Amino acid sequence: MAAINSRRVWIGALAGGVVWNLWSICIGYTLLMSRYEAAQQAGHFLKDPRYPFFVGFWIITLFLMAYVMAWFYASARATLGVGPGTALKIGLLVGFVAGFPGALGASTWAPYSRMIPLGQMLEMWVGAILATLVAGWFYRD
Repeated sequence: MAAINSRRVWIGALAGGVVWNLWSICIGYTLLMSRYEAAQQAGHFLKDPRYPFFVGFWIITLFLMAYVMAWFYASARATLGVGPGTALKIGLLVGFVAGFPGALGASTWAPYSRMIPLGQMLEMWVGAILATLVAGWFYRD
């Protein structure tokens, strides 16, 4: 079994993190922003975040998650094979775990639009897939 090339994991994580953050921005502006504002006006969301640097924390979190995805991809190459198929499988599985359970709970119990949890789930699930595909593209043993 080949050792994991840590440098290439970091390169893939950085590239995947950029893509995931861009995807997050797209989902935020096109699907979620107006719904967040409506939920704030209805009193379902706070008008001011509890953490004043939330956006920065979110960006960092997506980069950290992209690192995890890149590391999973590098680790799985030995058993699942090299290439986009393996990256896609890992992105689908981890994205599901990251996005679906919270979205299911929120869409079931939260008083706001079900489009909010759907958008949040798509942000995590599709973001995980894109980040893993990009990280896999950059990874070399």
